[in-house]
Amino acid sequence: MSMPIRKNPDSLPREDYHGARKRLFIGLVSLTSAALCLVLLVGWIIPYIGLGNIHPLVPDITGALLVACIALIVWATLGLVLHIYTGRPWFGSQRVRGVAVKLFLPLMELLGRLLGISREEVRHSFIKVNNELVRGETGGFAPSDVLILLPHCLQSSSCAVRLTYGVDHCKRCGQCPIERLLALRDRYGVKLAIATGGTIARRIVVKERPRLIIAVACERDLASGIQDTHPIPVYGVLNERPNGPCLDTLVSLTNVEKALRHFLNVLPPDSEDEPAATPGAVAGAVFGPRDGKDAAASASAPAASPATPSEPQ
Repeated sequence: MSMPIRKNPDSLPREDYHGARKRLFIGLVSLTSAALCLVLLVGWIIPYIGLGNIHPLVPDITGALLVACIALIVWATLGLVLHIYTGRPWFGSQRVRGVAVKLFLPLMELLGRLLGISREEVRHSFIKVNNELVRGETGGFAPSDVLILLPHCLQSSSCAVRLTYGVDHCKRCGQCPIERLLALRDRYGVKLAIATGGTIARRIVVKERPRLIIAVACERDLASGIQDTHPIPVYGVLNERPNGPCLDTLVSLTNVEKALRHFLNVLPPDSEDEPAATPGAVAGAVFGPRDGKDAAASASAPAASPATPSEPQ
């Protein structure tokens, strides 16, 4: 009995990934696979006559190996595309995610550049697809197996307390997202750490030995972090950079908590049926005014109406 091909009903909203669409990742990974197959085919045709001078069977053996490689690439790409589209594994596609992480992303960025697609767009699409695959491939986790990994730029630049060697040194003054993220850690019993770069992040992962990482970072650091920590699954949450990169960045606490609830199999309370935070709204709603004005002045600003959710792509 054939399995029907239906679109994944649990696709993540594009708004959380700067409008990125899965179709960009699917198109680039398909073109990348086709290019690899073409390179293999050309690599067999060019020396075909010369290989026959070594032994009559050498061209046939080489051709058989290259055909097997091409068939493997086509099988892996087809399974991955179907997995992305339907949200269910096809043809053993759970194992293909590692190939996409290690091999396809750099080639997709190169191909995207040739097609006039920015590296950021490719990474946004990659992170969205990675998150949906991680959600579909992994089950529930114990709180002790989950690590929230944060960048140091979430901490206020005016804070004199160093948190990279001990996040519990935080005074919880409410001037940056760290206070609320620590509250989430305490509420759900998961681990939380702050990293200043890739080397420190890898050291933290080796020390904590998590089975799942919920990482907050920009698209560049998330993409490299997903590659570095494979096969440990990483669910990426993009940060917001109202002051530019690496300075007083923000993060949607709603998205972090939604990820925690999903992977810990915790149902949200009925009282928290609220829409997801819109980009940029986290700073005023959670951490208060950042420019020294009083709360009344910020409260007098008109509230932004919730955006109409669009169909996830």
